Amino acid sequence: MKQTLQLKLGQHLTMTPQLQQAIRLLQLSSLELNIEVQDALDSNMMLELDDESGLNQEEQFGDAAPERIDTERLDEAGENDTVESTTKDIPEDLPVDSDWEEIYDSIAPAGTLPSVGIGAQSEFEGIRSADDSLREHLLWQLNLLPLTDTDKAIAFAIVDMLSDDGYLESDLEALCETVNGQDEAKIGLDEVAAVLKQVQGLDPVGVAARDLRECLLLQLGQVDPSTPWLAEAKQVCDKYLSVLGSRDYPQVMRRLKIAQDDLKQVLDLIQSMNPRPGASFNEKPPEYVIPDVYVRKDKGRWKVELNSESLPQIRVNPYYASMIRRADNSPDNSSLKSHLQEAKWFIKSLQSRSETLLRVATAIVERQQAFLEYGDEAMKPLVLHDIAEVLEMHESTISRVTTRKYMHSPRGIFELKYFFSSHVGTTLGGEASSIAIRAVIKKIIAAENSQKPLSDSKLANLLSDQGVKVARRTVAKYREAMQIPPSNERKKLS
Repeated sequence: MKQTLQLKLGQHLTMTPQLQQAIRLLQLSSLELNIEVQDALDSNMMLELDDESGLNQEEQFGDAAPERIDTERLDEAGENDTVESTTKDIPEDLPVDSDWEEIYDSIAPAGTLPSVGIGAQSEFEGIRSADDSLREHLLWQLNLLPLTDTDKAIAFAIVDMLSDDGYLESDLEALCETVNGQDEAKIGLDEVAAVLKQVQGLDPVGVAARDLRECLLLQLGQVDPSTPWLAEAKQVCDKYLSVLGSRDYPQVMRRLKIAQDDLKQVLDLIQSMNPRPGASFNEKPPEYVIPDVYVRKDKGRWKVELNSESLPQIRVNPYYASMIRRADNSPDNSSLKSHLQEAKWFIKSLQSRSETLLRVATAIVERQQAFLEYGDEAMKPLVLHDIAEVLEMHESTISRVTTRKYMHSPRGIFELKYFFSSHVGTTLGGEASSIAIRAVIKKIIAAENSQKPLSDSKLANLLSDQGVKVARRTVAKYREAMQIPPSNERKKLS
């Protein structure tokens, strides 16, 4: 076997630590990015906040500020953005757009960042929300009652068996077995039922009910006895709740021997009750988002601009940078050089993230101007490939940029992924966005006769009349996604 030497030329990308950092920053949300920037400021002496840049940017550049771009000047995005003191080792464009999926899977995702509260108020709110659970609220009340040790053990067992909505998910027999355990002295059903009645008298009203019927009756029992139609409301909840659930109003009126207008009064009273008394104690705190980009209309054109306040402006510290001596190879000088290089890479990665985000957001706005003008019904079908092809980027890059990035528009705040949706064919050979179809379905249902709600088949026929070919099952899927009940549950009294 003959051995020879061959020279081959080729190009390949290497996943360097700097490139890993650039890709990771690209997929971070604005809140996570602020944490990352703060960590960099704390760990790298060469970085400092550039307060003057953030305050005077509008005064220096006016309408031509670096973070703003006109939809007609997409190709010029980023030309005026520069990073001060860049070196030859840092390329102009970081290859964050490459398909790094197989390599990057091993890198910790953005979701693994530690959860950090902002200020002491967040810490206080977290403690308070933990204490305000339904269980703690009930135990606090039970400790104020003059209960024997046995009754208190039964009451605690009842509380432990409550669902998040406040319902008792066990019958009395199973509860007795739980309380008795292996003891010879058995606690009777009568004693358990008596303690259950005491627990049901706690706040919130209706807690520890075994079903919806009992929950509503407990709440109606606390209503002022002089309330009109109270007796009829109790009768409906006690005997005819299943009939009411099937929307068989004529049968309810016949059994109560009341007119339709009177039944409406009865239903209004029942609907004022809370079918999930414990749910308010399990509500998740609201999630706040910071818009990454703003969209506004200026002189008839939609403009996209980055939210400069969502990210602190940073720069290289000129004092520490001036301490570096070129010919000095001492450990201290080498450390300064290393920190300076890391600082420049970090700033370049932030700039690359901003430029990519701005380009993607601008491309989305260009294709969804009808939505900004007229709403969901005018949403056009759009997939990641469409934007990737226009910007000559990889779909994975578009996916990273649009995940957990938010756009503030005159129609509200939307995640960039909201503008991407599947499409359905039309009778004219075109395509319609699934978001637009859902908006049309919602509009049709809002205008329907509440006494004769439209079935999914009828909705599909009406959409077909408008040129949209949608199957009944697709209509049902869209309706359920919007949390709209089926026709038999939408029926109301006139």
